[in-house]
Amino acid sequence: MKHLRIILLFMLVGYNFNSIAQKSKDYIEFNDRKNIVHGVYIGISAGYGEVENRDTYIAGLKIAYVANRKFEIGFVTKGLFSNQNISGVFSSNSADLGAVYSGVHLEPIFFSRAKINLSFPLLIGGGATGYVNTDWADDEEAERYQEDQWDAVFVVEPGVSILYNISRYVQLETGIKYRFSSKVELSPDTITRINGFSASFGIKVGVFNLGRNRYKKKIPNDK
Repeated sequence: MKHLRIILLFMLVGYNFNSIAQKSKDYIEFNDRKNIVHGVYIGISAGYGEVENRDTYIAGLKIAYVANRKFEIGFVTKGLFSNQNISGVFSSNSADLGAVYSGVHLEPIFFSRAKINLSFPLLIGGGATGYVNTDWADDEEAERYQEDQWDAVFVVEPGVSILYNISRYVQLETGIKYRFSSKVELSPDTITRINGFSASFGIKVGVFNLGRNRYKKKIPNDK
């Protein structure tokens, strides 16, 4: 009889504890399985930096897949224009520097469940760079162009970014990067590398699936 009373007491305590726990939630959990969420987006960015201490403007286009809000992998294309004002390249005008490069985008993301995230993007790729003249006449173009005014370039561009999640579909990003490039052979050899810092701002549009759990249902409030 004494053992029966003890068992009944434990059952009563357990029932009361479970009732209190249910009242503290505003949803019912149908499944406690941890979901792996996925996302995909397209992003554009604009940046400002320097090459050889001269003003440089950068535009970028990115397509990426987001794995569980913790890692991105994708493809990036960037265009670069730098006001170099180099003389001796074209007979009538000074020359500026241009570059186009593309590559693989890798980006680990930290604090991914928060509204603001920290990430470390990395671009590995290549393209071409060379001198450009924005002021020549049409009949001068063929005469002025030389093959050694452009060269292939390999680029590695690490950085650090702050990501702000506006919604499941829109994300803003801002950050700084440093561009490391291989040596290029241009004539004249005023520019040998396109290394330099840059700061950028961008917007991403897609489906990020930011933490919505399909296995939870809100309990209606009858009050």
